[in-house]
Amino acid sequence: MTSVTRFLLERASEPRLEEPAPPRHIVDVAFQCAARAPDHALLRPWRYLVVEGEARHALGELFASACPETASEQEIEKARRAPLRAPMVIVGIAAPQSHPKVPEVEQLMSAAVGMSFLGLALRDAGYGAMWRTGGVAYHPEVLDGLGLEPGESVVGFLYTGTVSVEKPSVPRPETKAFVKAWRGPGRQEGW
Repeated sequence: MTSVTRFLLERASEPRLEEPAPPRHIVDVAFQCAARAPDHALLRPWRYLVVEGEARHALGELFASACPETASEQEIEKARRAPLRAPMVIVGIAAPQSHPKVPEVEQLMSAAVGMSFLGLALRDAGYGAMWRTGGVAYHPEVLDGLGLEPGESVVGFLYTGTVSVEKPSVPRPETKAFVKAWRGPGRQEGW
């Protein structure tokens, strides 16, 4: 088994993150990895925002403002504190473009793969990462506050920093649970 395969088999989301955040030179390399995502027609249908320091508090206020009027004070405070779960939050943004041969869904998938590569590169550099979305990723007020253009969407919020406590391994399904052999129209069987 190659080191890449072993690395992928051991990949895990790390929810317990603390200072220090990855330094800029590490994050720059991680962004270079993200830019290696499959990208039909080289449209580069993605971009990123890095949120750290006091800007995390501003992001928390933006999250809190997106809570419904029926939200409790606890729910609002939880939203406000969410960006403080890690010393750095990277916002992945899908920025699809009109193209006759590249449907929007392919561009969204490219942005998602870029987020995954970003998280893997940060993990390889010794930092933890947790990819989150939630209602705030789709709320118009949050999208506006982040400066998204019409047609853009949030792919996710990648929380990153130093792992404070590694979480236990999560059981993964056996391949037979999600892989079948296709034998022709309407015919599938166990792999």
